[in-house]
Amino acid sequence: MKNSEITGLSKEELVVRIAEEKENLVKLKFAHTISAIENPTRIRKVRRDIARLNTEVAKRKAEPATETK
Repeated sequence: MKNSEITGLSKEELVVRIAEEKENLVKLKFAHTISAIENPTRIRKVRRDIARLNTEVAKRKAEPATETK
């Protein structure tokens, strides 16, 4: 997942996407524990995607809220 794709998501979509990716990571780890998966680098990719999503959420929380007077 590219950063440009992540920045285009809303906060709700980010939260849903994080949950989906975490579930995917658990499934990949479980499958890899039982028998080696074909491409073990997918685990690393999913972890990095989760980190990118979490970084975007933190960045949006840190932005000052724009208020109209």
